[in-house]
Amino acid sequence: MRKVLLPALIIIGASLLVLRVFYLQIIDDSFKLKSENNAIKIKYDYPERGYIYDRNGVLLVANQPSYDIMVIPRELNKTDTLEFCKLLNITKEDFIKRIEKAKVYSPRLPSVFMAQLNKTEFAAFQEKIRKFEGFYFQKRSLRDYEVDYGANIFGFITQVNDKLIEKNKYYKSGDLIGRQGVEESYEKILRGIKGVKYFQKDKFNREIGSYKDGKYDTIAVQGEDINLTIDAEIQKYGEQLMVNKRGGIVAIEPKTGEILALVTAPSYDPGILVGRQRSKNYTKLYHDSIAKPLYDRGLLAEYPPGSPFKIMTGLVGLQENVVDESTTFMCSHGFYYAPGRFQGCHCGGGPRDLHVGIYKSCNAYFSNVYLRTIAKYKSTPYAVDVWSNHIKSFGLGQFMGYDLPIGRRGKIPTSKTYKKMYPGWGYSGKTIISNAIGQGEVLMTPIQLANMMAAVANQGYYYTPHIIKKIKGETIDKKFVTRHETTIDKKYFPPMISGLFDVYNKGTAYALRVDGIDICGKTGTAENFAKINGVRTKLQDHSIFVAFAPKDDPKIAIAILVENGGFGATIAGPIASLMIEKYLRKKITRTDLETRILNTSLQSRYAKLGGLSPEIKEQLRKQDSINESKKKPAPVKIDSSKTKK
Repeated sequence: MRKVLLPALIIIGASLLVLRVFYLQIIDDSFKLKSENNAIKIKYDYPERGYIYDRNGVLLVANQPSYDIMVIPRELNKTDTLEFCKLLNITKEDFIKRIEKAKVYSPRLPSVFMAQLNKTEFAAFQEKIRKFEGFYFQKRSLRDYEVDYGANIFGFITQVNDKLIEKNKYYKSGDLIGRQGVEESYEKILRGIKGVKYFQKDKFNREIGSYKDGKYDTIAVQGEDINLTIDAEIQKYGEQLMVNKRGGIVAIEPKTGEILALVTAPSYDPGILVGRQRSKNYTKLYHDSIAKPLYDRGLLAEYPPGSPFKIMTGLVGLQENVVDESTTFMCSHGFYYAPGRFQGCHCGGGPRDLHVGIYKSCNAYFSNVYLRTIAKYKSTPYAVDVWSNHIKSFGLGQFMGYDLPIGRRGKIPTSKTYKKMYPGWGYSGKTIISNAIGQGEVLMTPIQLANMMAAVANQGYYYTPHIIKKIKGETIDKKFVTRHETTIDKKYFPPMISGLFDVYNKGTAYALRVDGIDICGKTGTAENFAKINGVRTKLQDHSIFVAFAPKDDPKIAIAILVENGGFGATIAGPIASLMIEKYLRKKITRTDLETRILNTSLQSRYAKLGGLSPEIKEQLRKQDSINESKKKPAPVKIDSSKTKK
């Protein structure tokens, strides 16, 4: 048997090898296509990217035609460099540099010589291109922004780099790819599939027709259209309200987790990152280290949440049964939590239960609740982890899994945090008491604050925030319709919501009420420090506000943070009321708040942060004194011609 087995295996292996060679050489001629590449010219047909619409079918991003001049270095033949450079308004040195770069990529494959010619430039060069062997046009489409807002949401289109080409064989030199925002997150869906055409060349390098009658040609497949969850109207309005301010606004639909608005300030017109000036404009934005317009504060900026975090402190205290609704603590304009350690409070003083503690934002009440929570267990580290796990069940202290390519975890401290901070000796709730009121080691991003309020509005659950609503021909990721439960029982939310409702009725947001809309909210003022000339310096506090509305059937949850804005009710609070009314009613009745916010500039405060030249400081001071927004902003007009039928 063994004598037969070995020869049999050899015969079978040899037979398989012969059959494979026969298939490759006789039947399958795809390798022949590659071997004949020297006599074949390849042209790509680039599809249009998918259009981007808002949740109501309003067209936000479309396409416009563009033309690239392509070059195959090996095919260059006695080019009149002077005439060529004159047509394109470039220098001879620039011409040589571009050709050398193309040769490095490949002498025989096409490279982009000059990208994104407009119609006028294309028309001028098209008449003469026959004179320049080795050059041809490649038609592409560039983005055409129908709006001048939402740049942080859309992202932008740019050329692929060599590293990506090596990593992903789909892309070739000169191809375009989405970066940042939904252009990056949904690149594969939006880009479509490019087509390929093969042309036979003769011995004189002239095209003589389609290779194999187009057997290997493929047609381009246009990218799929997508609908975002964004409401174009309140997105634009939010960006108007944040002019001359820094910070972020995030609004979420509680019952679905859909992001209604994602505002970062300052921002920029997305249209400036299209065309030949894209690189120049991007460089300016990138190197603006003061205003940081490319920095999405709604997703990336981590701030102490301040008083809105008292909502978490109260809910955890109720869940851990260390207090109930009627538990009362005395506030003497603050309280001594340790010998010589006094925590101040601006609530006015007096006995405070949960309800009053929330709407008057009493530091003493919530600090006592926190101390009881930590003291419940014999082990302080264990107690900290119990507290931390409750907080994290709201999606805090972690990447939230939303469908945008950037984000930060924020920070919810654990026992490991304090083991590193206090090695070799113990700590107690009093050591870390600042956590109770959203200071200490707690950090949150605006989107995390908004998601926290969505979970409170839903009385104990939330959906992963997301910005995709619909993809033509596709279904959205199931994780966006998966319900996440918090560790807090539903029965503890109504008393908290009652207190949040009275923040507007008789508390710190009384002056921000909107007739006919029951809003639940919480003001916040977070301490703010920065190093100026190497010294830790106290700066103007951040203004924070969180809210949801209506109270009994929440349709919007929102978080606003304005850097150096002062008290929560001063700037962030009015913005919350205005955004909520704009979304629910499509109009504004609190025109007094609107006028005040539109006319508020914080540029002079930002100028004091250091690092600015006297000239820039003076420019900002003058800008502060000029009111460019005295008039009420024009309503966002929805062009029916750009709306889905």
